[in-house]
Amino acid sequence: MPRLPIISGYDLIKILSKNFGFRPIRQKGSHITLTNDMVFITIPLHDELDKGTLNAILKDAGVKRKDFVDYL
Repeated sequence: MPRLPIISGYDLIKILSKNFGFRPIRQKGSHITLTNDMVFITIPLHDELDKGTLNAILKDAGVKRKDFVDYL
């Protein structure tokens, strides 16, 4: 299994929007909620996401780690 990189919340939103069909629907403070009409995920807009947070977001979004790393 590939290792997860250190990535910012902004970059994660760009990757999920461009490659996996997610779109932002609202923002409250430093968190943005994305949807793909099947699931809702909330992404913190931090400079560096913890690996556990990134892993949980990918799991909730239904994105496999290998597919995510391929788009980096």
